[in-house]
Amino acid sequence: MRDDPSVVALVIRARGGDKRAWDEIVERYAPLVWSICRNHRLSEHDAADVGQTVWLRLVEQLRALREPAALAGWLATTTRRECLRVLHATRDRQHLDELDAETTADVDAAMVDQELLAAERDAALREAFAQLPSRCQRLLSLLMEDPPLPYAEIGARLQMPVGGIGPNRARCLDRLRRSPVLAVLIGTGPQRSAGGGERHGQPMVER
Repeated sequence: MRDDPSVVALVIRARGGDKRAWDEIVERYAPLVWSICRNHRLSEHDAADVGQTVWLRLVEQLRALREPAALAGWLATTTRRECLRVLHATRDRQHLDELDAETTADVDAAMVDQELLAAERDAALREAFAQLPSRCQRLLSLLMEDPPLPYAEIGARLQMPVGGIGPNRARCLDRLRRSPVLAVLIGTGPQRSAGGGERHGQPMVER
């Protein structure tokens, strides 16, 4: 990701005052910032404060960023530091010292890549889901309810025979997998476990 020329282009345009480039940076990396806040178990309010601070810091430091291609690493490091700052104010000293020892080391490039990829997968899945027909969205949402809904109730809500739920689910998941926004992330196609569920990043709905 450090070699991605599109990141360099975005940073250069944003430095020049291009608002669209800045908006694209925020949209692209906001899931990364949010995922790090979530990993630190911040509340929604604290996570929003951290995110706001991180973007303000980026505005201040954008021109001084020595390696534009390393933007993801800079954002990850800054977000972690801000999360620790918040935790300093809310956790006792002993707990904080333990947490500090685990999380204040220099951010490993591979870890940053993994977090960014996970955030991008989540964002792509949400976008692909939003592009499904409304009937597929309703069916998959009902199938993922916790606790699980009985098939009879799902069928009644959708006016769908119980015997048609499984085949319709399969068609909806196949349509989701074939979404262009997921094509880059899921590679050549789905892999299935022995039980028939999707794995390796694929959507899975088990009953």
